[in-house]
Amino acid sequence: MSGLLIPAILCLAGTAALCRGKPVYSTLTAGIRQGMQTVLTVFPPVAAILTAAYLFRASGALDALECLLSPLLLKLGIPPETAGLLLLRPLSGSGALAAASELLERFGPDSRIGLTAAVMLGSSETTFYVLSVYFGAAEVKKTRHALPAALVGDVVGAVAAAWFVNRIH
Repeated sequence: MSGLLIPAILCLAGTAALCRGKPVYSTLTAGIRQGMQTVLTVFPPVAAILTAAYLFRASGALDALECLLSPLLLKLGIPPETAGLLLLRPLSGSGALAAASELLERFGPDSRIGLTAAVMLGSSETTFYVLSVYFGAAEVKKTRHALPAALVGDVVGAVAAAWFVNRIH
């Protein structure tokens, strides 16, 4: 049944356009053209963010930063083992998912670290990715307070995730 859903929607949209006297084919191609322009606008910043995230992890800088942040994370009640996840999440959703999967495999899904990692994934966003995609698509040049506010939200989400997990575990 799900295989018929998209063709059915396309048929309904085409029928509705014909009933309204709209040129179906030229409207479809104009929409495709706009979609391609959006992809061309959004792709370069996304490619740059994903490349930076990979280089950050592959270079060993992520491991060094984890060691540096461990004392602060302990004071905040955040397991230091989740530092990689904290640092990757604003950059790359797939990188953060890989870091969380690694933690779940190493410590188990029911451990404090595993639970904290899972809640952190749900309580934060791929900040740089989202800002580059949406601001790139809208051609926003001056981000003003968007980046600092989003990063503060990521930190608050991580601290809250650790706090809630510490309360139940």
